[in-house]
Amino acid sequence: MKTHFITSFSTVLLLFIFSIPVFSQKLLPPVPYGVIPTERQLKWHELEFYGFIHYTVNAFTDKEWGYGDEKPAIFAPTQLDVKQWAKVAKEAGMKGLILTAKHHDGFCLWPSKYTEHSIKNSQVKDRNIVKELAEACKANGLKFGVYLSPWDRNSSMYGDSTYITYYRNQLKELLTENGDIFEVWFDGANGGDGYYGGKNETRFIDKKTYYQWDKVHEIVRKLQPMACMFSDAGPDCRWVGNEDGVAGTTNWHTLNLEGVFPGVADQKILNIGNRDGSSWVPAETDVSIRPGWFYHAKEDSNVKSPQKLIEIYYNSVGRGSNLLLNIPPDKRGLIHENDIKSLKEMKRILDETFAINLAKGKTITASNFRGNDKKYSPANLNDNNNETFWATDDHIKNPELIIDFGQTTTFNKVKIKEYIKLGQRIESLAIDYWNNGKWELLDEVTSIGYQRIVCSKNVSTTKVRVRITKSPACIAISEIGIYMEK
Repeated sequence: MKTHFITSFSTVLLLFIFSIPVFSQKLLPPVPYGVIPTERQLKWHELEFYGFIHYTVNAFTDKEWGYGDEKPAIFAPTQLDVKQWAKVAKEAGMKGLILTAKHHDGFCLWPSKYTEHSIKNSQVKDRNIVKELAEACKANGLKFGVYLSPWDRNSSMYGDSTYITYYRNQLKELLTENGDIFEVWFDGANGGDGYYGGKNETRFIDKKTYYQWDKVHEIVRKLQPMACMFSDAGPDCRWVGNEDGVAGTTNWHTLNLEGVFPGVADQKILNIGNRDGSSWVPAETDVSIRPGWFYHAKEDSNVKSPQKLIEIYYNSVGRGSNLLLNIPPDKRGLIHENDIKSLKEMKRILDETFAINLAKGKTITASNFRGNDKKYSPANLNDNNNETFWATDDHIKNPELIIDFGQTTTFNKVKIKEYIKLGQRIESLAIDYWNNGKWELLDEVTSIGYQRIVCSKNVSTTKVRVRITKSPACIAISEIGIYMEK
């Protein structure tokens, strides 16, 4: 009787144990590769395209670099309308504007209390262009940024320690009086000949130590914590290394900052970055819609055509860089009609090209997706959501995926976006299309990052294949789009 009870109890216990659900280990997301972007940099990447406003006494002296001896009264716009600038930028598809609050000539577009060489002694002495443009940008849903030239060819203090205090005070004015700032632009031009308070001489500074950039950065971080700082050395975004509107065909978002300072950098390295750089410092491509950065009437017939602007767009935004396009106001204080005409046509072409994602709603299959979990399924690639992504198992670094259109489809643009919260992972990939019963190579590219737009000939096919040919880590791609530019 006793033995029977024990046997029965054991049987019940075993049945109870085996009836307990067995939970598999939770599937973890991919581990980040290398350095990753900050929150402010992620927001910066999303802007993609914004404008530069170069405006100062140069528009009235017909110079590119003012010497610093210009009288403030020469600044005399007759129809000054910063609301028009913001409206033009908005209608061009720009997401923000960066204003040259002070260029190398030292003339300030706001009534700085630290100098008389400013708008307060001009023909529009009751205006504050910096503040007005900040407000106009806000009203139009645009971000606002400021450029404050480190070099000042007007100031008698330039070159000694007193100028450093002066410069920082002006920076504080800009960062505390104009609302939220999305970018602070530090130029690499530092030192040379100038007026310097009437001395008319040449002054040089140690570009590495004079400004004490770490202290300058602290000011920006304290007063505008979400502002990205631009220079040859970042620390948030870097110069692309040229003013032609061309990012590197290979474009890493990372850079080694050791020994790199504003005005002291290798332009070839800036153009492509460093594959395993120590810091996330993505490239910004700055270029002017005209031959010069400031308005010159003689250049009215040399405004870049819409087709040239589109080419620049694909060579910058299409290579993972942000595009900063300069649109300089004229002597009236308005963006010129010729510039507006080119911008509008550029916008029309881009809108029509990217209005329809031909991959939307189509079947996408992958050779692997992480743990066969739908959270990492290739279906995430055409859901128009950058926060979802296709990922592979850790050991799968050369997967492929196929987009099946279900019918013959013609395209000439392929857009691919990595999930950069996990770093820039892919080093190269190939795109194929189905042609006469076999796969045919369309293109091979390096470095994806935030975004890559592959431009090709017109292709008519029923299927497209993407092959990751080199990656040091498993794959994490957020979006793939197929488009047709007519």
